[in-house]
Amino acid sequence: MWKVVVAGATGLFVAVAPLAHAQAPSNEQGQLNATDWATLTDARIHIVKAALQLRPDQETYWPAVEHAIRSRAEHRQARVASAEKRIDEMRNRGLIETFRNRDPVDFLNRRADALAQRAADLKKLADAWQPLYQTLSPDQKRRMALLTVLVLREASNAMQQRSQSEDQDEGDAAE
Repeated sequence: MWKVVVAGATGLFVAVAPLAHAQAPSNEQGQLNATDWATLTDARIHIVKAALQLRPDQETYWPAVEHAIRSRAEHRQARVASAEKRIDEMRNRGLIETFRNRDPVDFLNRRADALAQRAADLKKLADAWQPLYQTLSPDQKRRMALLTVLVLREASNAMQQRSQSEDQDEGDAAE
């Protein structure tokens, strides 16, 4: 049973690694395109479902979970695109102009809206998982917990690598 989880997690990391650490990203700014986002979401959904090995009676609960996962991914993609657009606008205006025209209230409102959207998406995901989770066997629950830990660890490592890469890029630019 653990082999299935390890194989699934490995498959997830193999599928995600090119998207997360690509040397030649989809565009010149290193942003994922819609196809990359869809591929990443599909891989995540496939890995979770494969690791759980749902019984036929549990399959009836899966569409709601998958829909919530996809909806959350779409909203995240939209937030990232919006942030990238704002960053591009700030670059075009220049640092001095950006600071001169900053609006902390607007920033707080945008941040609150983004957090509210993330909270709503997370609540929708939890609500979708609840009926399915209640039907999972102890073994399925262990696999889900292990997969969660592995994914969180990989996400943490990716964020650390991104932070180190950005720090290195800033150091190179200063030289």
